Amino acid sequence: MALIVHKYGGTSMGSTERIRNVAKRVAKWARAGHQMVVVPSAMSGETNRLLGLAKELASQQTGSRGHDRELDMLASTGEQASSALLAIALQAEGMEAVSYAGWQVSVRTDSAYTKARIESIDDERVRADLDAGRVVVITGFQGVDDAGNITTLGRGGSDTSAVAIAAAMKAHECLIYTDVDGVYTTDPRVEPDARRLKTVSFEEMLEMASLGSKVLQIRSVEFAGKYKVPLRVLSSFTPWDIDIVEEAKSGTLITFEEDEKMEQAVVSGIAFNRDEAKISVLGVPDKPGIAYHILGAVADANIEVDVIIQNLSKDGKTDFSFTVHRSEFAKAMDLLKAKVLPTLGAAEIVGDTKICKVSIVGIGMRSHVGVASKMFRVLSEEGINIQMISTSEIKTSVVIDEKYMELAVRALHKAFDLDQPPA
Repeated sequence: MALIVHKYGGTSMGSTERIRNVAKRVAKWARAGHQMVVVPSAMSGETNRLLGLAKELASQQTGSRGHDRELDMLASTGEQASSALLAIALQAEGMEAVSYAGWQVSVRTDSAYTKARIESIDDERVRADLDAGRVVVITGFQGVDDAGNITTLGRGGSDTSAVAIAAAMKAHECLIYTDVDGVYTTDPRVEPDARRLKTVSFEEMLEMASLGSKVLQIRSVEFAGKYKVPLRVLSSFTPWDIDIVEEAKSGTLITFEEDEKMEQAVVSGIAFNRDEAKISVLGVPDKPGIAYHILGAVADANIEVDVIIQNLSKDGKTDFSFTVHRSEFAKAMDLLKAKVLPTLGAAEIVGDTKICKVSIVGIGMRSHVGVASKMFRVLSEEGINIQMISTSEIKTSVVIDEKYMELAVRALHKAFDLDQPPA
């Protein structure tokens, strides 16, 4: 008997028929002798619907974080509804099942509303139910802070909930069921020749998630890597009655160890992110502490910064550029103009929301030279100008004009032979 955690995304929970199919799949695993914990997302579109209602009612004078506590209270109900519906569907399948909200388990988080981080999980109640032969359904995406307030973990937070629960309970494996059948070399909607990877290392998956791949939320991969949680991404749209042995080997396995065969692939995948915006602070005095003066204020506002570049000094002045998520661009610009520019002595602040980031990722890059230069050559041959560059041991990212994104992805995918089966 193994303890297995299943996570189902919003499309998998999108209708009563789909919820019924999820229940049949979970029941199949339970009848095979496994202890089952299931973490569902809200039904597809439900969170957007709820937040849309809040946006209609929110006063224009309300600060952007002034009502975040209430947004978490509201958004958490989507997962609560889907969890209860799934428990009902499981009971209809003849399974003993019980659903819990995050605060009932409890999943303890900090108080950063709308993007809280998990601090601990009390699994005593869940283990008692599992030992009694019940399937346990736990809401994803949410938890509770020390003051008893409901919190949510940010977009894709159900992935993080599932992996954190699997880590806390030392689950045999965590299966993430999505509307795709695994991790691909890049998005098949952009490059039809993209291939599904049978395995990918945690390091590569972490980079892909951070660089824009939407298959898994980055914090879920961080959790899995930190606590050594075996993680598999697979499709919920295969027939529910597929042979369980076949199902357990399907999709993409995210591995801890680097397979020797992996070294043959210099680049494993191409990631991209359309949701980027660039901010440049021009004519900044070139003196110690300037980077902190700019980015410290941004960090204090809970705005995440990605690629950073500071140009060479000229006449005692320099230009400082960085990227943020496009949804936080206006907030960051307003903050810099109101609080930073008046005290900084900079000439001006300019922004660009029509950019994107394209990245090549692969653990094979560690042992191969010339990978980045090949990337730059391919982009140059396509007439694509590079605005910013960021590198690490296993990835190289470039910021380019948004209109060239799909061309860049397809050209790089072909140049690094990702359309060819592995040798």
